[in-house]
Amino acid sequence: MGRRSRGRRLQQQQRPGGAEDSAEGGGKRNDAGWEGGYPEIIKENKLFEHYYQELKIVPEGEWDQFMEALREPLPATLRITGYKSHAKEILHCLKNKYFKELEDLEVDGQKVEVPQPLSWYPEELAWHTNLSRKILRKSPQLEKFHQFLVSETESGNISRQEAVSMIPPLLLNAHPHHKILDMCAAPGSKTAQLIEMLHADMRVPFPEGFVIANDVDNKRCYLLVHQAKRLSSPCIMVVNHDASCIPRLQMDVNGRKEILFYDRILCDVPCSGDGTMRKNIDVWKKWTTLNSLQLHGLQLRIATRGAEQLVEGGRMVYSTCSLNPIEDEAVIASLLEKSEGALELADVSSELPGLKWMPGLSQWKVMTKDGQWFAEWDDVPRSRHTQIRPTMFPPRDPEQLQAMHLERCLRILPHHQNTGGFFVAVLVKKCSMPWNKRPPKPQGESADPRAPLQPSPSDPTVGSTSDPSELEGKTGTSDTEMTERTENLETNGNKKDGVCGPPPSKKMKLFGFKEDPFVFIPEDDPLFPPIQKFYALDPSFPKMNLLTRTTEGKKRQLYMVSKELRNVLLNNSERMKVINTGIKVWCRNNSGEEFDCAFRLAQEGIYTLYPFINSRIITVSIEDVKILLTQENPFFRKLSSETYSQAKDMAKGSVVLKYEPDPTKPDTLQCPIVLCGWRGKASIRTFVPKNERLHYLRMMGLEVSAEKKKDGAAQMDESTASPVPPDGEAAAEPGAEQPASPGAGTGSDPAGAGPPR
Repeated sequence: MGRRSRGRRLQQQQRPGGAEDSAEGGGKRNDAGWEGGYPEIIKENKLFEHYYQELKIVPEGEWDQFMEALREPLPATLRITGYKSHAKEILHCLKNKYFKELEDLEVDGQKVEVPQPLSWYPEELAWHTNLSRKILRKSPQLEKFHQFLVSETESGNISRQEAVSMIPPLLLNAHPHHKILDMCAAPGSKTAQLIEMLHADMRVPFPEGFVIANDVDNKRCYLLVHQAKRLSSPCIMVVNHDASCIPRLQMDVNGRKEILFYDRILCDVPCSGDGTMRKNIDVWKKWTTLNSLQLHGLQLRIATRGAEQLVEGGRMVYSTCSLNPIEDEAVIASLLEKSEGALELADVSSELPGLKWMPGLSQWKVMTKDGQWFAEWDDVPRSRHTQIRPTMFPPRDPEQLQAMHLERCLRILPHHQNTGGFFVAVLVKKCSMPWNKRPPKPQGESADPRAPLQPSPSDPTVGSTSDPSELEGKTGTSDTEMTERTENLETNGNKKDGVCGPPPSKKMKLFGFKEDPFVFIPEDDPLFPPIQKFYALDPSFPKMNLLTRTTEGKKRQLYMVSKELRNVLLNNSERMKVINTGIKVWCRNNSGEEFDCAFRLAQEGIYTLYPFINSRIITVSIEDVKILLTQENPFFRKLSSETYSQAKDMAKGSVVLKYEPDPTKPDTLQCPIVLCGWRGKASIRTFVPKNERLHYLRMMGLEVSAEKKKDGAAQMDESTASPVPPDGEAAAEPGAEQPASPGAGTGSDPAGAGPPR
């Protein structure tokens, strides 16, 4: 490593205008490009223009506008997370405070353009702005707006997401009871939208549905975990598989093992990404038709695997950020053809009023990387057969082509609404896929119980049969046989009750971090009764859904999943690699036994737990909330008399602080707040992460300036470093929040925080 570092340093010194020069010059451009020696990328690609002009994806007379839009930088878009009860408060705050301050603002003599809502996104919860980061830092008002965006994004209340990326989850039309699979989920902005849809009614702590978010890249799975954790849902599971052969899962339904079919599947496949040219500038230089030709087979396999796992009557959305029909209509046409009527394209033209889109193509040609065109598969020479496949061409039969209704696909062009380029198709499953309807194998052919369930023609293990006619001779597996086979897929007594460990290495390649097991708390575990008594948990509390990430030693954190995800975990630990699931609800407090309960509440899971807690709840006023969030460890006497009267006779330990809005005071905060706190000897402290504190304070009209924020952050971080509290209480030992594994340590409580004793 030392040699490499020295080599890089030498190269930097030899480069004209090295790192120091470019830092001094502030990254200014000269005629040759960046001063650091990097040439400026010219936004031109003749092959790209020739290809798309020939395919006529752009309406006549709009080509110049199309190319002009591609050369312009992409406007920033933000989305307010829609499931939290205070989403409307954030919107109100944005519109009536930050946007109003921008209305008459000028920077460098130019009037600042006020952000505008996306016309097609429901309830004004998504906005776009042309303000660059450079401009955001030039004015005090804009700097304040920028701080707001950064802090709210870190808290999970705002998502910085490209406009077109918001479309697939909206068209998926998910409801709280739906079982959802996100096949290629990282980095997770679409997954976050799906989680919000599950929690449309915040009064329901455990929706019936869930989201299983998958990605093939182990490292990107952890990015996905980080995104999902900000939404604090017990209904999300992150798994690590190749989407083209993602295993079939099973669930226990009334004592019988049944195949898990999903109600909704999001199939946002890997693509060449030429719709992202406005933000990924290097696509201009690297674009070639070869990318699409190489990706087509993988895209078709992933889409086919998704269709197999979709329930009858379910909806699957296929999407790419590519404009190329080889990755778009060709995949959809081939999937429809091989489905033999099991799938059909849904007409979603009226589902997003205000969205401008072009209908899908019904005719296209295939071009090689050196510019040679082919209109039909028969024209392709044998030497090209490995690169070009029959599924890349439109169906020959005009009646079959017409019945597919490829015009129902949506292609979003950048110049129509100042967005990126995108393609979406919505498929509905009418019946089982044809290879699942065929009779099961004869009894003589034994089915290895360790073999993957439901081998499909789309799996790489089966071979690259992409022509539907080649499927005819293959024997499939019926849905009935699959259900029967799952009943024999027990783990021969190797699995301990309630322990869902990582799968054995023989079954699945393990790479990346080694995950700790998911261990459900046994019903007779002595750990739980003190917790139940201390917080007076409702008898309806689903204690069977509590889990830890360790089989040995003290349990430091308790996590919680929904009943349905518990079912999935217990029945599939041998066939899937789970990266993360559940939300942290309790953390062990060192020497907590002194307070009748060894576990304190965690802010991450408080909105899930609160409906079941009947004790240790202190109702606070808005003034109390301000004091609790701005002061380190306020004495009882600083709080209102009502709060003091509730806290004075309460035993020391973890408490819930609840603020209820007053409808008679519309100018005050109009959404409920639930905070975790600690009732000390003569004071109350909150256990809320810094960004969440800043969020609540902003919602109450208190702005934190950059300087104050810096000092405040240090002050607030002191609460995580266990200072000596002002009323002389001993501070807790650090280490109460150490993560159990890379996948389990993304909770929202301050790391290493222990309450005062």
